[in-house]
Amino acid sequence: MITLKNINKSFYGVQVLFDMSFELKEGSIVGFLGENGAGKSTIMNIIGGVLQPDSGTLEFKGKPYEPESPSDAIENKITFIHQELNLLSNLTVAENLMLDRFPKIAGLPLINKRKMFRLCQNFLDEINVDIKSTDVVEDLPPGTRQMVEIAKALLTDAELYLFDEPTTSLTAKESAILFKLIRKLKENGKTIIYISHILSDVKNLTDELVILRDGKLVATGKTADYTTDRMVMEMVGSEMENIFPPYKNTVTEKLKMRVERLSQPGMVKDISFKVRQGEVVGFFGLMGSGRTELARMIFGIDSYREGEVYLNGELMPKNKPDVMINNGAAFITEDRRSEGLLMNLSIDFNLSMIAAKSNSSRIFKRVSKRRLDKIAEETSKSLRLKANNIYKQKPKNLSGGNQQKVVIGKWLPEKPEIFLVDEPTRGIDVKAKYEVYTILNQLAENGSGIIFISSELEELQALCDRIIVMSRGEIIREFLREEFDTAEIVKAAFREGYETTGEV
Repeated sequence: MITLKNINKSFYGVQVLFDMSFELKEGSIVGFLGENGAGKSTIMNIIGGVLQPDSGTLEFKGKPYEPESPSDAIENKITFIHQELNLLSNLTVAENLMLDRFPKIAGLPLINKRKMFRLCQNFLDEINVDIKSTDVVEDLPPGTRQMVEIAKALLTDAELYLFDEPTTSLTAKESAILFKLIRKLKENGKTIIYISHILSDVKNLTDELVILRDGKLVATGKTADYTTDRMVMEMVGSEMENIFPPYKNTVTEKLKMRVERLSQPGMVKDISFKVRQGEVVGFFGLMGSGRTELARMIFGIDSYREGEVYLNGELMPKNKPDVMINNGAAFITEDRRSEGLLMNLSIDFNLSMIAAKSNSSRIFKRVSKRRLDKIAEETSKSLRLKANNIYKQKPKNLSGGNQQKVVIGKWLPEKPEIFLVDEPTRGIDVKAKYEVYTILNQLAENGSGIIFISSELEELQALCDRIIVMSRGEIIREFLREEFDTAEIVKAAFREGYETTGEV
């Protein structure tokens, strides 16, 4: 289907792909593996026409292939489903799906909207995606938006599909629907490249593997011949003895945060809990359980009708993130690209922007650029950030794992009292995850209280002192560390045999 020969690529004078050569068979599902920064997305962007190689050649179906733009890839029936969504959020689902193929009213240059909505709804129903074609995209949760992006790609009837971390925002049910669709594409003779850091998905879904490390091809072969441990070893260059850092109990009786009877109709109901010094409190639940909405209300991003939030014993006002920050709170959003980073500004600006206020003069509020540069440099080194030049390079040019380090790193100089982290390891590789876990452990050891929201139950059980399970905006049950049981926690998330408690 496609052949790459001696592909090389550099950014800012630093080479990121080295003589990359491989070929993919028609009608196969090929898993691309590698750490963040290994070159996976760069290769996909070259195949998808977003980037051009510095040297080397590509062939598509035996003919020279030299895409200069994504439209060239589309003309060759190659579709790229990016990790970052390419949707027009102010338009409906149908308008996004049919942006280049609007049905017209006969004889008039007008869109036949009734037909457009009907055709899209029929297609969504056919692929078993529970979305209304009339919904406006900005009103949809992240997972549903991801399914819209996937549906848009499936409408193209391409021959080669490039999936880059497609399940990072999806529920288990949505992921199962996606995998069924991918297998159906294969049955119809399509070729799929599938990038994911969820190795179990890669193992179960793909036929072949292409493994990259530091911009070089290190292994290829049949997926059936690879264990998960062997995949990790090829990606990192050595065996990883532990996926998680050792658990350390650093909890004291000193209260860092207290939430009392927090309620907002349609989102959360009567939520109460406490976080102590050095404690990591996990929040688990299915998509729509209210975890993210709760975190945003606590931090002051979104409002709530009833309830109180106390930080170090002091009552916090509603809708005042700046007051929360001034009192030592930090928030890691689940959407790092849209909400966590200023993608088109330099890395050093992103790393030092939270520290700017506390490092400005009291009277004239002048900020010392030299001092902020030092803070950015020290933070970059402490996080082992893989960047060529933090003063020139922008976060949009970093790998997902390094972007996440910048999102976390901008808060570290302020030594937060309470840290709210929402899906901090989404879309990053196993080694980067370990580094994020280590950072959270160190924060807890230094006395911060941590609210840790995650859809990965395994990491919650490894890091947390307690896990609070939510469903439909309510607290179902709290599990102490000695009570951790995967089956029981999942049952609570599905509300099987549990009544709501509301308070822990």
